[in-house]
Amino acid sequence: MRAFLRKASLCVMLLAALAPALAQAQTREILAVVEQSAEDWNRGDLEAFVECYEQSPDTTFVGTEISRGASEVLNRYQRAYPDAAHMGNLTFSGLQVRSLSTELAIVTGRFDLKREEQRGGDKTGLFTLVMRKGSNGWRIIHDHTSASN
Repeated sequence: MRAFLRKASLCVMLLAALAPALAQAQTREILAVVEQSAEDWNRGDLEAFVECYEQSPDTTFVGTEISRGASEVLNRYQRAYPDAAHMGNLTFSGLQVRSLSTELAIVTGRFDLKREEQRGGDKTGLFTLVMRKGSNGWRIIHDHTSASN
């Protein structure tokens, strides 16, 4: 019994020592997906941008309306941003990742969209993303974005 307890204690200590490194790796993977989405946006490629969303009918986007399903999320973006000029230049700041498990995380941050006035003008706001790790890596399963202007 003592040998078992020693081995169990050793396993617990090892896991505790590895946890910060695993959390850092998870955070880097998640932020890479979010940053890639901004790069895709800034290239004017909405289809690539929406690849950061889980391609599922359960994926949701909440803004001024609720869009359900990855295809409806893409349709919403296509209606609101019909071309690269309307898309402008997107940057994210204040990104924070909160791990909920090895497969779920929440990302919060601020977005800033710069574009010409005749293309809708600048926008800024906050967002919360729920992300899930699946066979295609980390993907957004729920996006709640609120523009403040």
